Amino acid sequence: MAYTVFKHNKEYGPRKGLEGPFHYPNGAVLYYDPRAGSYYDPTTDFYVPHEDVAELQQSVLAMLVSRNI
Repeated sequence: MAYTVFKHNKEYGPRKGLEGPFHYPNGAVLYYDPRAGSYYDPTTDFYVPHEDVAELQQSVLAMLVSRNI
């Protein structure tokens, strides 16, 4: 998988026990919790449904394809 750099919000840094932060083009910032097997949204303090994460990842892939990356 290729990564592209988006505008990062400086308030989101590494968190103990979580992977990330992962920044998305729409401004969403998620962390992956390997123990829960889910992505965590620090702005809502909830885990994000797998369908929503898949949509975000598809939007990144679509953007990369449109740019021929």
